[in-house]
Amino acid sequence: EVQLVESGGGLVQAGGALRLFCAASGFSFNDYAIGWFRQAPGKERERVSCISNDGRRYYADSVKGRFTVSSDNAENMLYLQMNSLRPEDTAVYYCARQKLVTGGCGGVDIWGKGTLVTVSP
Repeated sequence: EVQLVESGGGLVQAGGALRLFCAASGFSFNDYAIGWFRQAPGKERERVSCISNDGRRYYADSVKGRFTVSSDNAENMLYLQMNSLRPEDTAVYYCARQKLVTGGCGGVDIWGKGTLVTVSP
């Protein structure tokens, strides 16, 4: 069964850091891109970051320089290190399997259930 399970969310003060984890099962990172999306209250879901199967990384402009995505392909684990957190980073963060396309990360075909990150002022 293909499954994505996120963990690591929580409450943190502005300027703090959190590390998110995504445990993947049922497929190989060699065959897909994988990444993180987030959805804040009242807003649409947006892409935060992704890694293609050749290691290329993508970041949304809003998180560049603050967030770092990484993976352990042997363990099928995806990570998101979030530093210098801001209240506007408050959202449910989702792990997502994405199809490979020329240039990197394509559409999502599998979602995790999400983990809540709350950043207080």
